[in-house]
Amino acid sequence: MEPVPGLDLSLPPFDLLDDEGRSRLAASVDLAFHRAGDLLIAAGQPSPHAVVVMKGRIYAFDMDGAGHERRFGDYDAGDVFGAWAVMAGRARHSYRAESDCLLFLIPAEVFRELIEQYPAFRAYFNEGLSAKGQLADRNRGRDSELAELMIARVGDAHLAPAEHIEASASIRQASALLKARRVDCLLVDDAAHAAPGIVTRTDLLEAITLKDIAADAAVGTLANRPLIAVQAGDALFQALIVMTERHIERVAVVDGDRILGTLGMAEVLSHYASHSHLISLRLARANTLEEIADAASGMTRLVRTLHAQGARIPYLMELVSALNSRIMQRVFEWVVPKPYHDQLCLLLLGSEGRREQLLKTDQDNALIVADTLQWDGLEAAMQQFSAALAQMGYPPCPGGVMVSNAHWCMRASQWRERIMSWRYLHTPEAALDLAITLDSRPVAGNQALFAPLQEALQALGEDARLLNQLAAATLRFETPLTLLGHVKSDAHGTDLKKGGIFPVVHGLRCMALKYGISERNSFERCEKLVALGRISAALGRDLPQALSVFQRLRLDAQIAALDAGRLPDNLIHAERLRRLDRELLRDALRVVKGFRQQIKTEFHLTE
Repeated sequence: MEPVPGLDLSLPPFDLLDDEGRSRLAASVDLAFHRAGDLLIAAGQPSPHAVVVMKGRIYAFDMDGAGHERRFGDYDAGDVFGAWAVMAGRARHSYRAESDCLLFLIPAEVFRELIEQYPAFRAYFNEGLSAKGQLADRNRGRDSELAELMIARVGDAHLAPAEHIEASASIRQASALLKARRVDCLLVDDAAHAAPGIVTRTDLLEAITLKDIAADAAVGTLANRPLIAVQAGDALFQALIVMTERHIERVAVVDGDRILGTLGMAEVLSHYASHSHLISLRLARANTLEEIADAASGMTRLVRTLHAQGARIPYLMELVSALNSRIMQRVFEWVVPKPYHDQLCLLLLGSEGRREQLLKTDQDNALIVADTLQWDGLEAAMQQFSAALAQMGYPPCPGGVMVSNAHWCMRASQWRERIMSWRYLHTPEAALDLAITLDSRPVAGNQALFAPLQEALQALGEDARLLNQLAAATLRFETPLTLLGHVKSDAHGTDLKKGGIFPVVHGLRCMALKYGISERNSFERCEKLVALGRISAALGRDLPQALSVFQRLRLDAQIAALDAGRLPDNLIHAERLRRLDRELLRDALRVVKGFRQQIKTEFHLTE
C-alpha cells in the first residue's frame, strides 16, 4: 500500500479495513482545497465524495425557520464527514468551510464498495455512537486475554457434566458417584420439587464430619435450592459476577430449560486469572474487621487491572458492585449481633444501589428497622459500621446519606410515612431524598423488610405532579457543548457527572418510575423502556453506550489522578483525549442533549 501523505489509515475508522481495503482507498484518494465560507455539501443533496479533513475546520449546520444557519458540530484534522450523503444518496446536514482547508476526497463509488465489503466499517457509519464505542473498547483491549473473556460465552467454557442422583439415595452413594464420574457436584432430583437441587463434595464432607449426619442418610436433605443457573449464551464474565455475588463456586449452565452441565470457578479462571475470586474468598474467611479491610484493600488494584486490560464498563461495574456488596454485608454482620439480623435490612443507595460503582466513592446507605426491634445498641452499631467503612477507604457521604444518620436509619413504619409524605411534600430536599431512595438495593439482614417499601415507592409513579418535580432535576445542569459543537470546559475541565452521567441516570430513573419498572440498574432500565416502546431502539443503543463512555473516560482520569497523588474527581480535560475519545465524548454529549429534550417532553418541563 502506497502511503497517502497526511492521511493515517491506521486510525479509526480506517483500521477496520484490511490491507487490501486500505490499499484500494489509498489509490483512489484525491486532494482538494477550499476557501473559508465555501459550501461543501448541501442538505438534501448527494455527495460525490466522502471527505476526510487534512487541515482546517468544517462546520455542520441546519437552517432554522428564519433561514439562518444553526451550527451544531465541527470537523477538524482526521475527522470524516459526508459518509451519509454517499450511503443514503442525500445529505442530512449542510457542511461549510470555516477556514481555508485541505481535504482528502474518497470517491463515492469506492466508499460504497468498502462499506459493502467490510461490515465493521459500515457499522461505524451506520450505527453511530454504539458502534464507535465498541470500536474504542476493542482498541483498548486489543491483544489482551480479558478482551477475549468479554466476548467469550459460558457455553465456550469447559463444562462439567450434569450428573443426577435421586434425593432418596444415601450420602455414601452420592460420594461414590462423585468419585466415579470425577465431578465436584451432583444435581439432586426430588419429586417434591420441579427443579433439581445441587449438592457439592464440600456439602457431603461437612455433613459427615461437622454435622454428624450418618453416611446412610438421604442426600436429598443436603440439596441446596433453588439451583443457581446461567444461560449458555451469557458472557463468561457474567458467570464470574454471579458466583461472586451469590457466594458460590459452581453454577448450572442451561440452554432454555435444558441443563447442559455445571461451571465452576476453576473453569472460569482457566480463561481468565484475576484477583476477584481471591477477594471473595478472603471476605468469606475473614473473622475480624481488620481481615475484611485487608480483603477490601485489593479493590482499587482489581479495577485498575481489569480496566487496563479492556474490561467492558458494564461488566466491570457489576463485578465491583458484587464485591462491594460482600464487603458491606460482612461489615454489617460483624457490627450487628446475629440475633438482630432478622430485624434489620441494610440498603445500598446511589451508584452502589444501581450496581454502577467503580472506584470507592462516598458511602450511600440506609437501614430499615423492624417496628418490633428492641435494642439499645443500634445507634452505636451503625456509628461503628460507618466508621469501619471509612477506614476501608469508603469516604463518609458529605450529605450524610449513611446509616449513622438517623434520617437514613428508621423503623419500617417511619419509612412508609416518609414515602407517603413525598406525594405532597414537593420540595427540592424531598425530591433529592426520593431520587436517592429509588436506587435502594437490600444487601444484608432481612431483605423481606424491603419488599413493602419497594411496592410503596413504585406506587409513587402514579403521581404526575411528583414526577414533574422529580424529573426537573434532569435539566439542572446544562450539557457541556458549545453552539459550535465543542466540548465546553473551564479552567478545571469538564464535569462528566453533572453534564453527562447524572442526566442519563436520573432521566432513566424518572421514566422507570413513571412506567412501573422496578429495575435499579440504568442499563436494565433503558432496556425495559425500549421494550415498552417508551424509548426508541436507536436511543436505546446510544444511551447505554454514552453512559459507558462517560464512565470509562472518568475512570481514566480518576486513575491518573491517583497515580499523580491527587484525589479522584469527576473532571476530565477533553483537549488531552485522543481523537476517537474526543469524538466519542462529543457524540455522547449530543445523545444526552437529545435525551434531555425527550425528558422535557415526557414530563412537560420548561427550562
